[in-house]
Amino acid sequence: SVEPTEPGDYRLCFDNSFSTISEKLVFFELIFDSSRDDEEEEEDDDDGDAWMEAAEPEDSLDVKIEDIKESIETMRSRLERSIQMQTLLRAFEARDRNLQESNLGRVNFWSAVNLALLLLVALLQVSLLKSLFQDKRTVRT
Repeated sequence: SVEPTEPGDYRLCFDNSFSTISEKLVFFELIFDSSRDDEEEEEDDDDGDAWMEAAEPEDSLDVKIEDIKESIETMRSRLERSIQMQTLLRAFEARDRNLQESNLGRVNFWSAVNLALLLLVALLQVSLLKSLFQDKRTVRT
């Protein structure tokens, strides 16, 4: 969590000094809780107040505009949280898929090596068995 001290652009630096040879997969998420959103809400409130005065008859409404605004704001915050969770789950899924594909490559490689060794051993055994049953005596005439 970082509190910005100055307005403007910021840079993110990911240190790779641990190992520059091995491959890494990095996921990160930026969540902005800035005062800019508050300023936009204040501007919306100014427009909303004028709309409330024009649209709200004094005694005919059972539900107040503030309650509607509050429920909409609650839904908005819950939707933002669900978007964050879905993004996080997508990142986990991508990481796991990358690991599975890497494991699949290794399994395929070592399976091919084992198959080649198995065929080599089978050929050696067949040649050994053939040599055992060959008549090594030469026929003299």
